[in-house]
Formats: sequence, C-alpha cells, structure tokens
Amino acid sequence: MKIPSELKYTKDHEWVKIEGDTATVGITDFAQGELGDIVYVEVETLDESLAKDEVFGTVEAVKTVSDLFLPLSGEIVAFNDALEDNPENVNSDPYGKGWMIKIKFSDSSEIDTLLSDADYKELIGA
Repeated sequence: MKIPSELKYTKDHEWVKIEGDTATVGITDFAQGELGDIVYVEVETLDESLAKDEVFGTVEAVKTVSDLFLPLSGEIVAFNDALEDNPENVNSDPYGKGWMIKIKFSDSSEIDTLLSDADYKELIGA
C-alpha cells in the first residue's frame, strides 16, 4: 500500500496535493482497496464553492457507494473527465490517473488540519 509522503490526507481517506492556491484531490490507496472495484465516480459540484467536509461527490464500487468529502473549503475548478470512461483508474493509479478534482481553496489555514503521511499511517494502522 502506497502513502506518499509529499501528500496530505484526511480522516475520510482523501489525499490532497497542494500546488500554490490549488489542491488536487483523490482517494487513497487504502480507500480504493477497501472499496474494491470502482465502477463510477460522480461529481456534480464542478464550479461550485463548498465548505470543508461537505460532500462533493460519490464513488461507486461493485458493492457500495461512498460519499466524497471536500478536504479544504473552496471552488471545485476541475473534474478528471477520464474517470467517466475509466473509473478503474482510481484502483490502478489512485495518486496519478485516478485523481478526482481540483480545488481553488479559499482558506490556506485549513491545510494545517490535514494529516501528514505519518498521521495517516497511524490512522489506518499501517
């Protein structure tokens, strides 16, 4: 299981890559493993501004549907359209081709509330 040290994480198993005032978000390798085969990713909040911890979409696996929670307040400025035809990218490459959204975040102090890789490993018992 991969937990890249350069990323931040949430207790809800999203990863966050900070680049300037934009954050790229997806679900962790642990989360995709727990969900199983991903068959659909739905994000209907593109171009909307949401608060931290609000639901921005859902990920559907063969046996379950899980909500996706926004790790930082801000506007969702991009959705990974490739997931519409290839949702399995979330399973095969969760930190690369499986990214889900990009956020233009509005409160950089919220970054301090995210987990480090060590904190996330402790959370999942890795």
